[in-house]
Amino acid sequence: MALLWTLCCLAFIGSAYGCGIPAIKPSVSNYNRIVNGENAVPGSWPWQVSLQDGSGFHFCGGSLINQNWVVTAAHCNVSPNNHRAILGEYDRSSNSEQLQVKTISRAITHPYWNPNTMDYDITLLKLSSPAQFHARISPVCLAATNDVLPSGIVCVTTGWGRLSGTTNATPARLQQVALPLVTVAACKQYWGAQITDAMICAGGAGASSCQGDSGGPLVCQKGGAWTLIGIVSWGTRNCNVQAPAMYARVTKLRSWIDQIVATN
Repeated sequence: MALLWTLCCLAFIGSAYGCGIPAIKPSVSNYNRIVNGENAVPGSWPWQVSLQDGSGFHFCGGSLINQNWVVTAAHCNVSPNNHRAILGEYDRSSNSEQLQVKTISRAITHPYWNPNTMDYDITLLKLSSPAQFHARISPVCLAATNDVLPSGIVCVTTGWGRLSGTTNATPARLQQVALPLVTVAACKQYWGAQITDAMICAGGAGASSCQGDSGGPLVCQKGGAWTLIGIVSWGTRNCNVQAPAMYARVTKLRSWIDQIVATN
């Protein structure tokens, strides 16, 4: 199947940092913990956001899509009054990183979000002040509504989530893992009618997202740029690396994202 991409770079005019092109190049094994993942190259996923409470506890991930907006999962339940978006983080145990700590002015959740079915699992966060782009902070591209995503293409997810479904251990350094996209038919063989057209499946090949990765990015590369095609949503309770995990499907959500960004 042809892979149709429209890379929509949302960097503001005058910035040297276009979407989806890290100034620091990622290095992904196998182009193959997060469960069974690996340390990312510091600064190589510059759109990765850590969502934290006032104590500095990381509870969800997010993706910077332009200087004012972060996309995350609705089930993260982000509260503008109680939570912050941390940009430019890699090693959560370090005090020497050039972070931008942003308060959140608005959290806008998709009107079709259903916490019972996990359908339309997306929230947009408006930052109280614009992000300042540099080598370690820049936006990801967004998949277009008409992009076709063939099964088997290898994409990458990143986060600071649990390293195992059986322990609460979380990493200090940002983890990454390459995951194949899974067809809807194959995904339904495992999950049945829980799969909707606002979801995309990936994984089931020895690696997985886990709790704490929620809201973070699933990105695929095309034409030299990384494009956000999924938002970490849900999977097995024990982060089974042989089961496909679910991501909110950005192609289905793109028009709503554009509408919210344009009108707010």
